[in-house]
Order: sequence, then structure tokens, then C-alpha cells
Amino acid sequence: MSNANIASAQLMMQQLNIHSEMAKGAINITQNPKDLGVHASSFTELMKNKVAAINADQNASAALITAVDTGQSGDLVGAMVASQKAGLAFSAMIQIRNRLVQAFDDVMKMPI
Repeated sequence: MSNANIASAQLMMQQLNIHSEMAKGAINITQNPKDLGVHASSFTELMKNKVAAINADQNASAALITAVDTGQSGDLVGAMVASQKAGLAFSAMIQIRNRLVQAFDDVMKMPI
């Protein structure tokens, strides 16, 4: 059996599992927000909100680390977890930025 057939069979099994979960009621399908009259946020708004959230995580992490450094808090583990969380969120944001820049460059290089 070739790799393509195995991958196709695995994909079909995943789809079958999803449909069986939907049939059991484990996955709830809700209405489309556009049908309810809810206006979706623009890409710019979503990115601004995400950058603000990442900045807030970094500021909170810095505050926790400063509290541990000055002896106001003994929660070193909490400070390190917050620092790692902020670092991971920042790294993910940088990866998204790099992908967006790469996509923009690819579009600009397309022949007209």
C-alpha cells in the first residue's frame, strides 16, 4: 500500500471520527455570527488586539520578575512561567509577522 493511500485512508478515518462526534452531540455547531448581524472584526483590529495582549503579558511578566528580584514576592516559579509564556507569545507573533511579510513579497513578485 502506497503512502498516498495510507494518508488518504487516515484522512477519511479522521473525517469519520469528526462526523461521529457531531452525531453524538459532542461537537456543537453554532450559527454563523454574520447571520446574527454581528460584524466581524477587521484584520487590523485583530492584530492590534493581539499585539496589545502580548504587550500586557510581557509587562506582567516584567512586573513579576521585578517583584522577585526586589524580594517583594517569593513566587519564582510563577514569574518564570509568566516569562516563558510572554516569550512564547512574542515568538509566535514574530513568526506570524515573518509569514505575512513573506506572503506580501510573494504577491509583489507575481507577474501581472
